[in-house]
Amino acid sequence: MPEEIREFRVSNDAFDDPAELQRRLADEGYLFFRQLQNPDKMRELRRVMMTKIQEIGWLLPDTDPYDGIADTTRQCTEGDLEYTAGYSQVYKLEPFHRSAHWPEITSMIEKIMGRPIMPHPNQIARLWFPKFTEHTTPMHQDFVHFQGNFETLTSWAPIGDCPIELGPLAVIPGSHKVGRVLDHHFSLGAGALKVDVDAEEEVEPDWHSTDFEIGDTLIFPALTIHQALPNYTEDRLRLSLDNRYQAIGDLIAEQMLTPHGPSGLEWEEVYQDWESDDFKYYWEDYDNPVVARDLSFGERGFAEALELARAGDEHAVIALQRAIKFDPDSEAAATAKEVLADAGIPG
Repeated sequence: MPEEIREFRVSNDAFDDPAELQRRLADEGYLFFRQLQNPDKMRELRRVMMTKIQEIGWLLPDTDPYDGIADTTRQCTEGDLEYTAGYSQVYKLEPFHRSAHWPEITSMIEKIMGRPIMPHPNQIARLWFPKFTEHTTPMHQDFVHFQGNFETLTSWAPIGDCPIELGPLAVIPGSHKVGRVLDHHFSLGAGALKVDVDAEEEVEPDWHSTDFEIGDTLIFPALTIHQALPNYTEDRLRLSLDNRYQAIGDLIAEQMLTPHGPSGLEWEEVYQDWESDDFKYYWEDYDNPVVARDLSFGERGFAEALELARAGDEHAVIALQRAIKFDPDSEAAATAKEVLADAGIPG
């Protein structure tokens, strides 16, 4: 966690001034709004999602699911089979997918972009256990994961109040002005890639965040450096929306047209219990050039994990053991088994 965190600039004063919003985004690399999204709709979404999470067994029984009181004995994260088994159930929820299309967020994204926009169907929910801080999402740029084009915007919003100790996002204002994808290296945490900010002379590690209240929303482009802060609470699960939006006609990477990878699902499985067809395969109505996924970022991170594990790095060992457990018949698992065996470490 950064030693000092400064407050976000709030942009509600420019709510109806697209030119000023665009100027601020170009200058600071983020926009933060208080209650951009309807708190009552967010509360209902939280109720639906947390009820499912309690059914999975990740919240303590006999507690109000809205409170999000986690069973810390069930800790897991992206890359764990246990996480996929639970997350897939949450990912199928129709209200979760509909939330990316709420007019309060889509209309704001269109003001910022100045063009018609489309939500990426690859929506993400983050379900983050307390007392699991070594797996906190590291500092990174979104482009290494979502690709397509640099103007793609991320919208991050907690589904519920999210004070600093629960682990909201933090950003480095102006870090997008590097104008390129920085070197990313192996890390634990969602995405498994991090930027070494201290090694980047162009970046001043001046972190900004805030105590989020329900409905508050953070928006930033694909090159802004950001991270999650650790969930230091005793027993509260952090739940958030993590969605991307792009201008219609811009490049989109192929993986952003599929369900979020950790869900392990295909669209037919996601849609099987939906009551409406409104948002099924909606992106097929738009003409966005599709580009292949660049796998080099992840491949480099995995290669670094192999080398670090050979040297006994604890986090790299955890990552390789997780890869083996997740897909034991894969080429990556075979390589991980060999490296761990050579180092005398159980696979």
